[in-house]
Amino acid sequence: MPASVPPRRALAAAVAAAALVLAGCASRPESTGSGPLVLGFVNGADTEFHRCLQKAVEQTAKAEGVQVVTANSAQNPATEQTNVEDMIGREVDALIVQTVSFDGLVGDIAAAEDAHVPIFLTSVVPDDTTGILGAAVVDLQKVGALDAGWIGTDAHGRQVQVAVISGSPGAASTLLVNGFMAALPSNARVVANKRAMFNPATAREVAADMIKAYPGLGYAFVANEGMALAARTAFDAAGAKNVRIVTVNGTDAGLAAVKDGRLSATVSNSALSTGQLAVHQVLDLLAGEKTEPIVQSPVLLVTEKNVAQAPPYCP
Repeated sequence: MPASVPPRRALAAAVAAAALVLAGCASRPESTGSGPLVLGFVNGADTEFHRCLQKAVEQTAKAEGVQVVTANSAQNPATEQTNVEDMIGREVDALIVQTVSFDGLVGDIAAAEDAHVPIFLTSVVPDDTTGILGAAVVDLQKVGALDAGWIGTDAHGRQVQVAVISGSPGAASTLLVNGFMAALPSNARVVANKRAMFNPATAREVAADMIKAYPGLGYAFVANEGMALAARTAFDAAGAKNVRIVTVNGTDAGLAAVKDGRLSATVSNSALSTGQLAVHQVLDLLAGEKTEPIVQSPVLLVTEKNVAQAPPYCP
């Protein structure tokens, strides 16, 4: 189960609870040092999702009277561990981490636990939640499965070829692709699977190579909308406008592309919702509130039929 709040944080929570009783109104925990509570946010990359997630964390924390210091790991597990250690050295009151990989996360959790700094995760969570304060989780395997389900329905039992353009090696992309592959029906065969590192230019090159090698390609699953739109450009340039693309995120650009038909489906995975959940959960858990430590950020399969129902993606 998730780790309990370490003693110095527990003291802050107790003080906050006492203030709540005396004041008769809602209150947030305060830092054990001088000034407001300070959260450290270690981001994993610089995609639109990561930028929007950070903006949501910063804005939500500001509204709660909490300071945030940030760092970016640039898709590098070693940089992530350095960032975590730096945040610990700054004596932040809690850490929020959007991890690069599960392998690196083990060291992050150990370092934070040794320093008695509560660590909270966004998007993903390991099977063993010992040592973490909690997590705001996106069920990325479900996200991938929703896209696979759309292909299954659209193919109507026909034998079809499918391409996969994944992101960078690590937690998020791996879970997405695994969920997608596991949920594909037997009539849909993956003929090409290549990483594009969440880089649209790379995705365009990968897509161009795929359609050249497999001119009968019917569908493509692409691990985010920026890469998906680049792949669309490559397919169209090769005369393969009939390749149907399914993807992930629910950004304004992605939803517009679903609406006009460039993308067939996306799965809304709001960075705004995840960032807001993360900050609120951290503050509630630090204050000793009775709340679930692991919470799910909502996801929604979006097609042209329900595009208006997609939630805001970015603050």
